[in-house]
Amino acid sequence: MGFELFLAQTGQHPPSAKLLRGFGSGTVELVEDFAGDTYRAVYTVRFSAAVYVLHAFKKKSKRGGKTPQSDVDLIKRRLMEAERDYAQRYEKERKR
Repeated sequence: MGFELFLAQTGQHPPSAKLLRGFGSGTVELVEDFAGDTYRAVYTVRFSAAVYVLHAFKKKSKRGGKTPQSDVDLIKRRLMEAERDYAQRYEKERKR
């Protein structure tokens, strides 16, 4: 996953990347299988100068591919925090 996040940071499209449903454009999910388990990382590329990793977790359910609601809620909250953080950082850079 680290290499795929590096690809995202350099403006490339990671092989396992897919848009995360329900978040609009710019919120992407990576999926990796390892030792019989599935891992996911969610990041956003909505900002021109940064990639924010919003959540990374081991998928626990063996049925279906739906992201658990608790993880969706956490991703939404962290996306809002990322938007605030980016706005603050961007304003500081713009004023310099």
